Amino acid sequence: MTQSAPAPRAYVVVSPCRNEAQYMRRTLDSMVAQTERPAKWVIVDDGSTDATPDILAEYAARHDWISVVQKPDRGHRAVGPGVIEAFYAGLETVSLDDYAYLCKLDLDLDLPPRYFEILMDRMEANPRIGTCSGKAYMRVEDGRLVSEEISNEFSLGMTKFFSVACFRQIGGFVHEVMWDAIDCHTARMKGWTPVSWDDPELRFEHLRPMGSSQKSIFTGRRRHGFGQYYMGTDPLFLIASAINKSRQRPYVLGGLAILQGYFGAMLRGAARHDDPELTAFIRAYQRRALVQGKTRAVAAIEAERAPAWSPAG
Repeated sequence: MTQSAPAPRAYVVVSPCRNEAQYMRRTLDSMVAQTERPAKWVIVDDGSTDATPDILAEYAARHDWISVVQKPDRGHRAVGPGVIEAFYAGLETVSLDDYAYLCKLDLDLDLPPRYFEILMDRMEANPRIGTCSGKAYMRVEDGRLVSEEISNEFSLGMTKFFSVACFRQIGGFVHEVMWDAIDCHTARMKGWTPVSWDDPELRFEHLRPMGSSQKSIFTGRRRHGFGQYYMGTDPLFLIASAINKSRQRPYVLGGLAILQGYFGAMLRGAARHDDPELTAFIRAYQRRALVQGKTRAVAAIEAERAPAWSPAG
């Protein structure tokens, strides 16, 4: 029997979460308010010990497109591999054959109402866009919303929106800290276009500052540095990136923490992602970006990789 094609704009959302009672109602309400809601939203409760399970039960009872997967308490908030493990626990409960798009979504975001409608519009207009997102903003002490300044050539990890075909071609997410950059580099190597847009209708509030979800923001920065080492980032590019991050809070010290994470892993001889082709591709792009700038480097590479693109999943 031939498998029927999914509806053109059917999308499934998978959300790993743990102890999100402080933020999650804003995420849940912003999803309910979407102009195009997901066909299915699977929320994986990764052993919450606060009011998260009760809140999830409340929303699941009201909306039949929301389902909850319960995982046992691991004793701490998971990052990197733990988040991806929880994501796959949710993904295993659905069939990707039923959907055209897939989103990994965190439960500490406040999304604008046309968020997913616009992402799908843009992916339909340019089928090479394999993964995309809007931009994250965080609220500072005086109430202003300030950009987290993530580069345009990546979709953001807290709201990864994929075509199912692209997600399958890249082999999904790796189970390590830098999963949310490795996916974009792999997609670009295979001819897809990863992108994020800083348009007003795609800006969302990140209710928890990025990199602060475990112990402190310095721990998050060191973890980021280790992830860059794991991914195979060129040392000169890493130094330039750390200097750039030093312009953001915590000023200077955040950049130094990134350097500590990267070069500490190097001195320890820590394991790296075992994909020589991808590592070479990443370093070639990074060296090109140092000379040409990211925008020109990405445009040139995506033009060169166009023949590698295939829309089939």
